[in-house]
Amino acid sequence: MVDIVLYNRAAGIYISPLHYEEAAQLLILRLRNRMAYQCYEPRHDDEFYTLEGQQQLIKRRTLEAQQDKAYMFGIYLLDGSLIGQITISNIVRGVGQFADIGYFIDQEVHSKGYMTAAVGLILQFAFRSLGLHRVQAAILIHNDVSRRVLEKNHFQLEGRARGFIKINGEWQDHQTYAILSDEAL
Repeated sequence: MVDIVLYNRAAGIYISPLHYEEAAQLLILRLRNRMAYQCYEPRHDDEFYTLEGQQQLIKRRTLEAQQDKAYMFGIYLLDGSLIGQITISNIVRGVGQFADIGYFIDQEVHSKGYMTAAVGLILQFAFRSLGLHRVQAAILIHNDVSRRVLEKNHFQLEGRARGFIKINGEWQDHQTYAILSDEAL
């Protein structure tokens, strides 16, 4: 994948594909936020929280980008500090032209508008660069912070998916949201 850098200078961030060499930074971010995100994520084995685990994640996502299946970006402050991750995955081509997004941000910079800006940037990439028609997200019913991020980016609530994803060891209901290319600003 060609290096793509998308900026939102007003928000003070940019997104760019994560590289293998950044695995240590991603690991630090993951370890620092492990407990905070435990109730929002699938359970990861201990190997995930190692340098090799993060290297394998980046390697896998790089291969998936080459295959046009998924794209993983780091979220950075303008000074180059890695503060989060945002991913477009499960890309469907043909008559579908849609994908899912998922994201997380360092709790130390939570509630500063960075994630809202990062979602806006990933939508630009999805609709302009990838030519997708639809981007969707599924969030836990009680995840009000993520709901606000999606709503600020003009995602529409579509419904409830019962027992949708196994989070922290339990099948949990999610709210599903989506945005179409002609709805994005």
